[in-house]
Amino acid sequence: MTTTFETLGLRAELLQAITESGYTEPTAIQQLAIPVLLGGHDVLGQAQTGTGKTAAFGLPLLHQMDIPAPHIQALILTPTRELALQVSDALWTYGKHRQVRIMPIYGGQSYVRQQKRLERGVDVVVGTPGRLLDLMHKKMLDLSHVRYLVLDEADEMLRMGFIEDVEAILSQLAPSRQTALFSATLPEAIRHIAGKYMRQPEFVHVPRSEVTVQQIEQYYVLVHNDSRIPALSRMLEMEDMQSALVFTRTRAGATELMEALQTRGYLVDVISGDLSQEAREAVMRRFRSGDLPVLVATDVVARGVDIPDVSHVFNFDIPMDEDDYVHRIGRTGRAGRSGKAITLVAPEERRRLRSLEHFIKQPLTEMKLPRLEDIRTRRNQLFLQQLEKILETDDVATGMEIVATLTDAGYDMTQVAAAAIQIARLSESKRPVDHVRQLDLDPRRERPSWENRRSGSSSRDRDRDQRPRREDEGGERPRRRREATPEEGMVRLMMNIGHTDGIRPGDIVGSIAAHAGIPGKAIGAIEIRQDETYVDVQEMHVERVLNRLKRFSMKHKPVKLVRA
Repeated sequence: MTTTFETLGLRAELLQAITESGYTEPTAIQQLAIPVLLGGHDVLGQAQTGTGKTAAFGLPLLHQMDIPAPHIQALILTPTRELALQVSDALWTYGKHRQVRIMPIYGGQSYVRQQKRLERGVDVVVGTPGRLLDLMHKKMLDLSHVRYLVLDEADEMLRMGFIEDVEAILSQLAPSRQTALFSATLPEAIRHIAGKYMRQPEFVHVPRSEVTVQQIEQYYVLVHNDSRIPALSRMLEMEDMQSALVFTRTRAGATELMEALQTRGYLVDVISGDLSQEAREAVMRRFRSGDLPVLVATDVVARGVDIPDVSHVFNFDIPMDEDDYVHRIGRTGRAGRSGKAITLVAPEERRRLRSLEHFIKQPLTEMKLPRLEDIRTRRNQLFLQQLEKILETDDVATGMEIVATLTDAGYDMTQVAAAAIQIARLSESKRPVDHVRQLDLDPRRERPSWENRRSGSSSRDRDRDQRPRREDEGGERPRRRREATPEEGMVRLMMNIGHTDGIRPGDIVGSIAAHAGIPGKAIGAIEIRQDETYVDVQEMHVERVLNRLKRFSMKHKPVKLVRA
């Protein structure tokens, strides 16, 4: 029997709101989680962004709440302000016919305003751990009557160093509450939280093969590092875009890319953790409204912002973590719409491309960059469309007066039109079509076959076996020197543990922060390789980290931590 929202047994008011929102049938995670939560059980859910998790925990919560009530009944913890706003908006949409009072709480807002809003009465609080804990300490927020608790994007809260704040909040809640924890991955620290604060949770899981939505077209372009910006510029010109997100690994890189694109005449802005909340909200309003067609972003957007109409995602560089790739491209192709994701790959990153393809269990399609002639043709077509639109309106009286003046002065009308076109297209000179050093991936490159791969052999193993060896290598490939440099104020460390040990970024942040007693935000970029990992730590904490972590282990393996 086909599962529908009606067969799940939800209230009529919720079904009405769901229908008005245009949803027809529940997603996989909703079909799994909603019945369990309606049955009063705790849920430990593993699912990626874009699978419908908000409705999976939000609809049962709204179904079971008593409206009205004198106390806060439900608390939802999120890692970012953007996600708090997104979840609040979704819950308001689902619960509008039940007249549920929902309040997002995050840093950057006035304490006085938040206090007054709480005093008027709230049913559901959606917030970030830091500000919630501040309000609790100031005796402005009473969570002692919370009956329903949700931890959304739990692994991201771990990665951002919020787990201590989360545990401090959980310790103040009534143990009789119902709890739902959703996470894209389940590192040891998250399993610890589940075991300590949940009551025999039922595990629900959406396999990763169901997560990478099929309607997303995934491509890669192989270019040299010094050609990334020219290559991206060509694609921004040629792709038929509604709006585009361009992802970079670092905040500094995002700002530099935004400035480079602006210099080339593109209407673009940036959003990252460096912006104030007011500035971030202003940028997001422009992007959602269509006034800002291109947005450069760090992974904070991939994890926590709802932008339903993104047609394109560009990965200016491959993310360090494969999960981040899934989250990034999940910003497009949502709710059944088509989408396109394009990743720029440098020659030295081909191994990482293969690892990514192995992770998502499907190959990316190679894309050829448009030629100079293609871009000129495209510009001519767009300009002709603009001219035809103006001519069709018949609103050219002022222009005709100027043409008449010039023809009376003896100028040929054809020359006048050509000169006018040249002036009108002066802005194109700000968008140079620079030379791109693009490479062709070897056409004999073997694509991984996940259905028929031989036992015990990975794509990395095959790559290693097929690569021609130099005679002086002695049968062993030398390690490539790490060329990237840490951001200002950070120091790069290296540890002898990597992909082969099953290590994840959340494991690294949780272990270092816990052993050294430093905040998670003091830990920066992380690159996990096959047998080693590089991690950036704020300079002020480096000696403490090195001293405290002289003897520690991860994944049951002794770990040595040194300066890179």
